[in-house]
Amino acid sequence: MTTIKGPAVFLAQFISDDAPFNSLDGICQWAADLGFKGIQMPTLDARFIDLQKAAESKTYADELTGTIAGYGLEITELSTHLQGQLVAVHPAYDDFFDGFAPKNVRVNPKARQEWAVQQLKYAAKASQNIGLNAHATFSGSLLWQYFHPWPQRPAGLIEDGFAELAKRWTPILNEFDHNGVDLCYEIHPGEDLFDGETYEMFLEAVNNHPRACILYDPSHFVLQQLDYVQYIDFYHERIKAFHVKDAEFNPTGKQGTFGGYQNWANRAGRYRSLGDGQIDFKTIFSKLAQYDFTGWAVLEWECCIKNQEDGAREGAEFIKNHIIKVTDKAFDDFAAVETNQILNRKNLGL
Repeated sequence: MTTIKGPAVFLAQFISDDAPFNSLDGICQWAADLGFKGIQMPTLDARFIDLQKAAESKTYADELTGTIAGYGLEITELSTHLQGQLVAVHPAYDDFFDGFAPKNVRVNPKARQEWAVQQLKYAAKASQNIGLNAHATFSGSLLWQYFHPWPQRPAGLIEDGFAELAKRWTPILNEFDHNGVDLCYEIHPGEDLFDGETYEMFLEAVNNHPRACILYDPSHFVLQQLDYVQYIDFYHERIKAFHVKDAEFNPTGKQGTFGGYQNWANRAGRYRSLGDGQIDFKTIFSKLAQYDFTGWAVLEWECCIKNQEDGAREGAEFIKNHIIKVTDKAFDDFAAVETNQILNRKNLGL
Protein backbone atom coordinates (compact mmCIF):
# COMPACT_ATOMS: atom_id res chain seq x y z
CA MET A 1 0.00 0.00 0.00
CA THR A 2 1.06 3.60 -0.59
CA THR A 3 0.62 6.87 1.27
CA ILE A 4 -0.98 9.42 -1.07
CA LYS A 5 0.99 12.63 -1.60
CA GLY A 6 -0.54 15.97 -0.73
CA PRO A 7 -2.20 18.25 -0.15
CA ALA A 8 -1.90 19.94 -3.56
CA VAL A 9 -4.02 22.50 -5.39
CA PHE A 10 -5.05 22.97 -9.03
CA LEU A 11 -4.26 26.59 -9.84
CA ALA A 12 -6.70 27.09 -12.72
CA GLN A 13 -9.57 28.46 -10.61
CA PHE A 14 -7.32 30.85 -8.68
CA ILE A 15 -5.18 32.56 -11.33
CA SER A 16 -6.31 36.16 -11.91
CA ASP A 17 -5.01 39.67 -12.51
CA ASP A 18 -5.00 40.43 -8.79
CA ALA A 19 -2.12 39.79 -6.41
CA PRO A 20 -1.05 37.27 -5.23
CA PHE A 21 -2.72 35.29 -8.00
CA ASN A 22 -1.10 37.11 -10.94
CA SER A 23 2.48 35.80 -10.66
CA LEU A 24 4.25 32.52 -10.06
CA ASP A 25 6.02 33.79 -6.95
CA GLY A 26 2.83 35.27 -5.53
CA ILE A 27 0.67 32.20 -6.04
CA CYS A 28 3.39 29.86 -4.77
CA GLN A 29 3.75 31.88 -1.57
CA TRP A 30 -0.04 31.85 -1.14
CA ALA A 31 -0.23 28.07 -1.65
CA ALA A 32 2.67 27.38 0.69
CA ASP A 33 1.20 29.61 3.42
CA LEU A 34 -2.00 27.53 3.31
CA GLY A 35 -0.07 24.30 3.82
CA PHE A 36 -0.12 22.93 0.28
CA LYS A 37 2.83 20.80 -0.80
CA GLY A 38 2.14 20.70 -4.53
CA ILE A 39 0.58 22.68 -7.36
CA GLN A 40 -1.10 21.35 -10.49
CA MET A 41 -0.12 23.78 -13.21
CA PRO A 42 -2.33 25.01 -16.08
CA THR A 43 -0.26 25.68 -19.17
CA LEU A 44 -1.92 28.51 -21.10
CA ASP A 45 -0.71 31.48 -19.05
CA ALA A 46 2.87 32.54 -19.76
CA ARG A 47 3.06 34.34 -16.40
CA PHE A 48 3.32 30.89 -14.82
CA ILE A 49 4.83 28.62 -17.45
CA ASP A 50 5.96 28.86 -21.06
CA LEU A 51 4.91 25.41 -22.21
CA GLN A 52 6.90 25.36 -25.44
CA LYS A 53 10.01 26.57 -23.66
CA ALA A 54 9.57 23.93 -20.95
CA ALA A 55 9.46 21.32 -23.72
CA GLU A 56 12.46 22.64 -25.61
CA SER A 57 14.74 23.72 -22.76
CA LYS A 58 15.70 21.48 -19.86
CA THR A 59 17.44 24.48 -18.34
CA TYR A 60 14.20 26.46 -18.28
CA ALA A 61 12.33 23.47 -16.83
CA ASP A 62 14.92 23.13 -14.08
CA GLU A 63 14.76 26.85 -13.30
CA LEU A 64 10.97 26.68 -13.11
CA THR A 65 10.96 23.74 -10.71
CA GLY A 66 13.74 25.39 -8.72
CA THR A 67 11.67 28.54 -8.26
CA ILE A 68 8.68 26.51 -7.11
CA ALA A 69 10.83 24.33 -4.82
CA GLY A 70 12.02 27.52 -3.14
CA TYR A 71 8.53 27.76 -1.63
CA GLY A 72 8.55 24.14 -0.48
CA LEU A 73 6.31 23.08 -3.38
CA GLU A 74 6.40 20.61 -6.25
CA ILE A 75 4.58 20.55 -9.57
CA THR A 76 2.23 17.56 -9.30
CA GLU A 77 1.12 17.51 -12.94
CA LEU A 78 0.86 19.91 -15.84
CA SER A 79 -2.67 20.47 -17.16
CA THR A 80 -3.84 20.90 -20.75
CA HIS A 81 -7.57 20.70 -20.05
CA LEU A 82 -8.42 23.56 -22.41
CA GLN A 83 -6.06 22.43 -25.15
CA GLY A 84 -7.27 18.84 -24.87
CA GLN A 85 -10.83 20.07 -25.30
CA LEU A 86 -9.81 21.47 -28.68
CA VAL A 87 -8.45 18.17 -30.00
CA ALA A 88 -12.07 17.21 -30.75
CA VAL A 89 -14.83 19.83 -31.08
CA HIS A 90 -18.22 19.27 -32.67
CA PRO A 91 -19.11 22.20 -34.98
CA ALA A 92 -22.05 23.06 -32.72
CA TYR A 93 -19.52 24.19 -30.11
CA ASP A 94 -17.03 26.01 -32.35
CA ASP A 95 -18.02 29.49 -31.20
CA PHE A 96 -18.04 28.50 -27.53
CA PHE A 97 -14.59 26.91 -27.55
CA ASP A 98 -12.78 29.31 -29.87
CA GLY A 99 -11.93 31.44 -26.85
CA PHE A 100 -9.64 28.69 -25.54
CA ALA A 101 -7.33 29.13 -28.55
CA PRO A 102 -5.01 31.98 -29.58
CA LYS A 103 -6.55 34.55 -31.90
CA ASN A 104 -4.54 33.45 -34.93
CA VAL A 105 -6.32 30.05 -35.09
CA ARG A 106 -9.84 31.10 -34.17
CA VAL A 107 -12.67 30.67 -36.70
CA ASN A 108 -10.47 27.97 -38.25
CA PRO A 109 -11.26 24.55 -36.73
CA LYS A 110 -8.48 22.75 -38.60
CA ALA A 111 -5.79 25.19 -37.51
CA ARG A 112 -7.19 25.24 -33.98
CA GLN A 113 -7.01 21.45 -33.73
CA GLU A 114 -3.45 21.37 -35.08
CA TRP A 115 -2.45 23.97 -32.48
CA ALA A 116 -4.07 21.89 -29.72
CA VAL A 117 -2.31 18.69 -30.80
CA GLN A 118 1.05 20.49 -30.79
CA GLN A 119 0.29 21.83 -27.31
CA LEU A 120 -0.27 18.28 -26.04
CA LYS A 121 2.99 17.14 -27.59
CA TYR A 122 4.83 20.02 -25.93
CA ALA A 123 3.20 18.97 -22.66
CA ALA A 124 4.53 15.43 -23.01
CA LYS A 125 8.12 16.60 -23.38
CA ALA A 126 7.75 19.37 -20.79
CA SER A 127 6.46 16.81 -18.29
CA GLN A 128 9.51 14.65 -18.90
CA ASN A 129 11.84 17.65 -18.53
CA ILE A 130 10.20 18.56 -15.23
CA GLY A 131 10.39 14.96 -14.00
CA LEU A 132 6.65 14.21 -13.95
CA ASN A 133 5.04 10.85 -14.71
CA ALA A 134 1.40 11.95 -15.17
CA HIS A 135 -0.44 14.67 -17.07
CA ALA A 136 -4.01 16.02 -16.76
CA THR A 137 -6.27 16.81 -19.72
CA PHE A 138 -9.73 16.55 -21.32
CA SER A 139 -10.61 14.26 -24.23
CA GLY A 140 -12.73 16.75 -26.15
CA SER A 141 -16.01 15.64 -27.66
CA LEU A 142 -17.58 14.85 -31.01
CA LEU A 143 -20.60 13.06 -29.48
CA TRP A 144 -21.76 14.83 -26.31
CA GLN A 145 -24.81 16.39 -27.96
CA TYR A 146 -26.02 12.85 -28.77
CA PHE A 147 -25.83 11.47 -25.21
CA HIS A 148 -29.63 11.16 -24.95
CA PRO A 149 -30.90 8.75 -27.66
CA TRP A 150 -33.64 10.99 -28.99
CA PRO A 151 -34.04 11.55 -31.83
CA GLN A 152 -32.92 8.02 -32.50
CA ARG A 153 -29.22 7.89 -33.25
CA PRO A 154 -28.20 6.53 -36.68
CA ALA A 155 -26.60 3.09 -36.48
CA GLY A 156 -22.81 3.34 -36.16
CA LEU A 157 -22.73 7.02 -35.14
CA ILE A 158 -21.20 6.38 -31.71
CA GLU A 159 -18.70 3.83 -33.03
CA ASP A 160 -17.58 6.21 -35.78
CA GLY A 161 -17.22 9.01 -33.26
CA PHE A 162 -14.94 6.98 -31.01
CA ALA A 163 -12.94 5.77 -33.99
CA GLU A 164 -12.28 9.39 -34.97
CA LEU A 165 -11.47 10.37 -31.40
CA ALA A 166 -8.95 7.51 -31.21
CA LYS A 167 -7.42 8.55 -34.55
CA ARG A 168 -6.80 12.03 -33.17
CA TRP A 169 -5.48 10.95 -29.80
CA THR A 170 -3.31 7.95 -30.72
CA PRO A 171 -0.34 10.01 -31.99
CA ILE A 172 -0.54 12.13 -28.84
CA LEU A 173 -0.64 9.05 -26.63
CA ASN A 174 2.38 7.70 -28.48
CA GLU A 175 4.23 10.96 -27.78
CA PHE A 176 3.44 10.64 -24.09
CA ASP A 177 4.60 7.04 -24.16
CA HIS A 178 7.85 8.11 -25.80
CA ASN A 179 8.38 10.54 -22.92
CA GLY A 180 7.38 8.09 -20.19
CA VAL A 181 4.31 10.00 -19.02
CA ASP A 182 0.74 8.79 -18.40
CA LEU A 183 -1.95 10.89 -20.09
CA CYS A 184 -4.82 11.19 -17.61
CA TYR A 185 -8.23 12.08 -19.00
CA GLU A 186 -10.53 13.79 -16.53
CA ILE A 187 -13.74 11.79 -16.84
CA HIS A 188 -16.20 14.65 -17.11
CA PRO A 189 -19.66 15.55 -18.47
CA GLY A 190 -19.29 17.40 -21.75
CA GLU A 191 -16.40 15.16 -22.82
CA ASP A 192 -16.76 11.97 -24.82
CA LEU A 193 -15.11 10.23 -21.86
CA PHE A 194 -17.68 10.95 -19.15
CA ASP A 195 -18.18 7.63 -17.32
CA GLY A 196 -16.89 4.06 -17.21
CA GLU A 197 -18.62 2.80 -20.35
CA THR A 198 -17.33 5.66 -22.50
CA TYR A 199 -13.82 5.30 -21.09
CA GLU A 200 -13.87 1.61 -22.03
CA MET A 201 -15.13 2.42 -25.53
CA PHE A 202 -12.24 4.83 -25.98
CA LEU A 203 -9.75 2.37 -24.50
CA GLU A 204 -10.87 -0.27 -26.98
CA ALA A 205 -10.58 2.23 -29.85
CA VAL A 206 -6.96 3.05 -28.91
CA ASN A 207 -6.10 -0.65 -28.55
CA ASN A 208 -5.76 -0.43 -24.76
CA HIS A 209 -2.96 2.08 -25.06
CA PRO A 210 -0.90 1.87 -21.86
CA ARG A 211 -0.80 5.66 -21.49
CA ALA A 212 -4.58 6.21 -21.81
CA CYS A 213 -5.21 6.71 -18.10
CA ILE A 214 -7.71 8.43 -15.81
CA LEU A 215 -7.88 11.55 -13.70
CA TYR A 216 -10.38 10.48 -11.05
CA ASP A 217 -12.79 13.17 -9.81
CA PRO A 218 -15.75 11.77 -7.85
CA SER A 219 -17.76 15.01 -8.03
CA HIS A 220 -18.64 14.39 -11.67
CA PHE A 221 -20.02 10.98 -10.78
CA VAL A 222 -22.27 12.32 -8.03
CA LEU A 223 -23.93 14.56 -10.62
CA GLN A 224 -24.46 11.49 -12.83
CA GLN A 225 -25.60 9.28 -9.93
CA LEU A 226 -22.79 6.82 -10.68
CA ASP A 227 -21.17 4.69 -7.96
CA TYR A 228 -17.94 6.63 -7.50
CA VAL A 229 -16.50 4.14 -4.99
CA GLN A 230 -16.97 1.07 -7.17
CA TYR A 231 -15.45 3.08 -10.04
CA ILE A 232 -12.14 2.82 -8.19
CA ASP A 233 -12.51 -0.95 -7.94
CA PHE A 234 -13.08 -1.16 -11.69
CA TYR A 235 -10.37 1.23 -12.87
CA HIS A 236 -7.76 1.61 -10.12
CA GLU A 237 -5.01 0.28 -12.40
CA ARG A 238 -5.65 3.19 -14.76
CA ILE A 239 -6.21 5.95 -12.17
CA LYS A 240 -3.01 7.99 -12.18
CA ALA A 241 -4.30 11.42 -11.05
CA PHE A 242 -6.87 12.55 -8.47
CA HIS A 243 -8.94 15.72 -8.08
CA VAL A 244 -10.40 16.13 -4.61
CA LYS A 245 -13.66 17.99 -5.26
CA ASP A 246 -16.93 17.72 -3.38
CA ALA A 247 -20.48 17.70 -4.76
CA GLU A 248 -24.07 17.07 -3.77
CA PHE A 249 -27.20 15.79 -5.50
CA ASN A 250 -30.59 16.93 -4.18
CA PRO A 251 -33.32 15.99 -6.70
CA THR A 252 -36.75 17.55 -6.44
CA GLY A 253 -40.12 17.05 -8.06
CA LYS A 254 -39.03 19.60 -10.66
CA GLN A 255 -35.50 18.55 -11.65
CA GLY A 256 -32.91 15.78 -11.51
CA THR A 257 -29.63 14.97 -13.24
CA PHE A 258 -30.25 17.23 -16.25
CA GLY A 259 -30.70 20.31 -14.07
CA GLY A 260 -33.54 22.07 -15.86
CA TYR A 261 -31.20 24.65 -17.46
CA GLN A 262 -30.78 26.26 -14.03
CA ASN A 263 -27.65 28.07 -12.87
CA TRP A 264 -25.23 26.18 -10.63
CA ALA A 265 -26.72 27.37 -7.35
CA ASN A 266 -30.18 26.19 -8.38
CA ARG A 267 -29.35 22.80 -9.85
CA ALA A 268 -30.12 19.48 -8.15
CA GLY A 269 -26.50 18.46 -8.72
CA ARG A 270 -23.90 21.05 -7.83
CA TYR A 271 -20.23 21.28 -6.90
CA ARG A 272 -19.31 22.25 -3.35
CA SER A 273 -16.20 23.10 -1.35
CA LEU A 274 -14.54 20.19 0.43
CA GLY A 275 -16.56 18.97 3.39
CA ASP A 276 -19.72 20.83 2.34
CA GLY A 277 -20.99 18.15 -0.06
CA GLN A 278 -22.01 14.51 0.16
CA ILE A 279 -18.94 12.61 -1.03
CA ASP A 280 -17.50 9.88 1.19
CA PHE A 281 -13.85 10.86 0.99
CA LYS A 282 -12.82 8.58 3.87
CA THR A 283 -13.70 5.58 1.73
CA ILE A 284 -12.12 7.09 -1.38
CA PHE A 285 -8.79 7.78 0.33
CA SER A 286 -8.87 4.28 1.85
CA LYS A 287 -9.52 2.67 -1.53
CA LEU A 288 -6.75 4.59 -3.26
CA ALA A 289 -4.27 3.77 -0.51
CA GLN A 290 -5.29 0.10 -0.66
CA TYR A 291 -4.74 0.03 -4.42
CA ASP A 292 -1.29 1.66 -4.25
CA PHE A 293 -2.20 4.97 -5.87
CA THR A 294 1.15 6.73 -6.04
CA GLY A 295 -0.02 10.19 -7.10
CA TRP A 296 -1.19 13.40 -5.49
CA ALA A 297 -4.44 14.43 -3.82
CA VAL A 298 -5.13 17.71 -5.65
CA LEU A 299 -7.79 20.16 -4.50
CA GLU A 300 -9.93 21.46 -7.34
CA TRP A 301 -12.04 24.28 -5.97
CA GLU A 302 -15.41 24.68 -7.65
CA CYS A 303 -18.27 25.84 -5.43
CA CYS A 304 -21.39 27.81 -6.24
CA ILE A 305 -21.66 29.15 -2.68
CA LYS A 306 -18.38 29.47 -0.77
CA ASN A 307 -15.57 31.96 -1.49
CA GLN A 308 -12.62 30.36 -3.28
CA GLU A 309 -9.98 31.47 -0.78
CA ASP A 310 -11.97 30.06 2.12
CA GLY A 311 -12.46 26.89 0.09
CA ALA A 312 -8.72 26.61 -0.52
CA ARG A 313 -7.78 27.22 3.12
CA GLU A 314 -10.30 24.68 4.40
CA GLY A 315 -9.48 22.28 1.56
CA ALA A 316 -5.78 22.09 2.40
CA GLU A 317 -6.60 21.00 5.94
CA PHE A 318 -9.35 18.65 4.74
CA ILE A 319 -6.99 16.77 2.43
CA LYS A 320 -4.25 16.67 5.05
CA ASN A 321 -6.66 15.09 7.50
CA HIS A 322 -7.83 12.49 4.98
CA ILE A 323 -4.43 11.28 3.76
CA ILE A 324 -3.77 7.88 5.34
CA LYS A 325 -0.21 7.14 6.40
CA VAL A 326 -0.26 3.47 5.51
CA THR A 327 0.96 0.85 7.93
CA ASP A 328 4.21 -1.02 7.38
CA LYS A 329 3.13 -4.05 9.39
CA ALA A 330 0.06 -6.17 10.04
CA PHE A 331 -1.91 -5.45 13.21
CA ASP A 332 -1.68 -9.10 14.28
CA ASP A 333 2.08 -9.43 13.79
CA PHE A 334 2.45 -9.78 17.56
CA ALA A 335 0.85 -13.23 17.27
CA ALA A 336 2.90 -14.41 14.32
CA VAL A 337 4.76 -17.71 14.51
CA GLU A 338 7.92 -18.71 12.74
CA THR A 339 7.47 -20.40 9.39
CA ASN A 340 7.85 -24.18 9.82
CA GLN A 341 6.94 -26.32 6.83
CA ILE A 342 7.08 -29.57 8.81
CA LEU A 343 4.62 -28.14 11.36
CA ASN A 344 2.41 -26.80 8.56
CA ARG A 345 2.20 -30.22 6.93
CA LYS A 346 1.46 -31.81 10.27
CA ASN A 347 -1.42 -29.38 10.85
CA LEU A 348 -2.76 -30.21 7.40
CA GLY A 349 -2.70 -33.89 8.24
CA LEU A 350 -0.07 -34.61 5.60
